[in-house]
Amino acid sequence: MISLKRILWRLLAGLGVLWGAATLTFIAINITAGDTALAIVGGPDAMPTAEVLAQVRKEYGLDDPLLTQYGNYIARLAKGDLGESYRLRIPVLKAVTQQLGATVQLALSAGVLSIVLSVVIALLTARRAPWIRSIVSGAELTITSAPSFVIGILLLLVFSFYFHWFPASGSQGWRALVLPTIALALPVAGVLTQVLRQALEDVLEQPFILTARARGMSDAGVRLRHALRHALVPLVTLSGFVFASLLGGAVVVEMLFARQGVGRLMLDAANTKDVPIVLGITLLAAFIYVIVNIVVDVLYSLIDPRVRAT
Repeated sequence: MISLKRILWRLLAGLGVLWGAATLTFIAINITAGDTALAIVGGPDAMPTAEVLAQVRKEYGLDDPLLTQYGNYIARLAKGDLGESYRLRIPVLKAVTQQLGATVQLALSAGVLSIVLSVVIALLTARRAPWIRSIVSGAELTITSAPSFVIGILLLLVFSFYFHWFPASGSQGWRALVLPTIALALPVAGVLTQVLRQALEDVLEQPFILTARARGMSDAGVRLRHALRHALVPLVTLSGFVFASLLGGAVVVEMLFARQGVGRLMLDAANTKDVPIVLGITLLAAFIYVIVNIVVDVLYSLIDPRVRAT
């Protein structure tokens, strides 16, 4: 089992990642064009007076030096306070949790689908006839190269607008989840399948595989009972990539299919310069990323005993 010392080091590194994410996002938001006070009162259409804008800047501390604003922000974060949304007028944590369920549902379903597809396709095509591998590899390369929104548009044209099997938008019911899940899962599944098949082909050439075959074990039994476990190591290593891909792709997919979710909330907040929401979601993503990497570390040590000795 992975040592406690190693986990503590990972947690310490995670705190560094969270601090870096908070700092970089704060800098990026504040150097972009636009008046935050104007965004708070509703934008140029609200036609606020100079006195109103000055009062808003004083109330939110926007007239303080940037370094002071940064210090106050980090101090609030240390207390677990993410602030209040400028636009929604509710705590950031409440705004994010209201949308988190839809994004988690989409990301989990896409993650499970991509892993199942990659394992099944890799098991069926590893060390098969060259023409089979060529066809499958070509399809994987095409899918991996295609952005999620292109796949999503094609799915909409075929299954929503032509066959009318699934709704084109919305978040209600399982049928509204099918097309967004496929659009988000296919590019990730393409990458995972390529990595897993290569690992399987390497393992299938090992001496212990030949021994298992010599004992009369079937091809399916060799692949499932002996080869797959050893080939899963690189797949576990790619878990961070899978998480980042699903999170980034969810923003586009939620917009394309008009779904509720954190990605859509993030995009709206960036367009309206709702700084607390942008920073809160960035920290949430960084926090989940840190947790995923620690879990991957533990799984890696369980799958590969050599890691326990390091």
